Amino acid sequence: MTLLEFVTSIGDRWARGLDPTSTGETYGYELKLRVLPALGHLPVTQITAGIIDRTIDEWEQRHGASTIKNTIAPLVRVLDEAVRDGLIQINPAKNRTKRSLNRNAFRGQSHNDFVMLAALLAARSSEVSGLQVGDVDFDKNLVVIRRQVFPGKGGLVTKPTKSRKEHRVPSLEPLRPVLERHTGGKEPEDSLLVGPKGGYLTTATVRDATNWDGVVAKLGLPDLTRHGLRHTGATWMADAGIPLHVLQDILGHASMETTRGYLHPDDRHLASAAEQANDFLSAAGQRKDTRRSGPATRGL
Repeated sequence: MTLLEFVTSIGDRWARGLDPTSTGETYGYELKLRVLPALGHLPVTQITAGIIDRTIDEWEQRHGASTIKNTIAPLVRVLDEAVRDGLIQINPAKNRTKRSLNRNAFRGQSHNDFVMLAALLAARSSEVSGLQVGDVDFDKNLVVIRRQVFPGKGGLVTKPTKSRKEHRVPSLEPLRPVLERHTGGKEPEDSLLVGPKGGYLTTATVRDATNWDGVVAKLGLPDLTRHGLRHTGATWMADAGIPLHVLQDILGHASMETTRGYLHPDDRHLASAAEQANDFLSAAGQRKDTRRSGPATRGL
């Protein structure tokens, strides 16, 4: 059975669990536009990792890393179905997304996404490093933080969160495309973010890759650290009106006082308070002047 015949026979079974109006539609488009024209004529049993790699090499000449990842993802899903049906023993497309696709663009995007996740999840850098694909729950719009990964003696160390408890963080809308990009075609236990060579991203590698110290100096924020992104995210959530006890759960703090220490609201709320007070005092003064001038006016 050729790949085209197999795809026709299973219909949309390969797309189970995907949002049909976003990710599913994108993957279906890439399957029909690129995967089937390139590989559809081959028997499923003759599609090897080497053939897939050579096909990716050709795609890289014409398309960016994001397009290629969205093309490989539905191929992985289709061949997963072939494994379930007993046509093949292993999926030769697995881990093809871990290739260094368009290295420069992928590298920059990965490090940019690290910064996005740290700020919008109000997470520690080590917690972002430890995120796995299975920690993302698109149905509930949650990201579950279960572990942290950081450099230690003898190499990277994987440990539970600082509180030793998992905590659930709402997945804000700007994060959805980031999460979709990094979960496509991967297994639940795969790292959500990987570096250009497929390794872990840590706060040190992000600092070096982004020229962090130079960038924050140019922005006039020389004291901003990667951990400062967690404070930034917490402050945004507090300014948005999220109750302190909910914010405590999001940050994974045992004490509410610890959570209070993470909040650094700007002066906009003070300016708003001043404006309200000025309006009140101005209105009160007008009422007082009216009362004073009333009798004199009637006397004229």
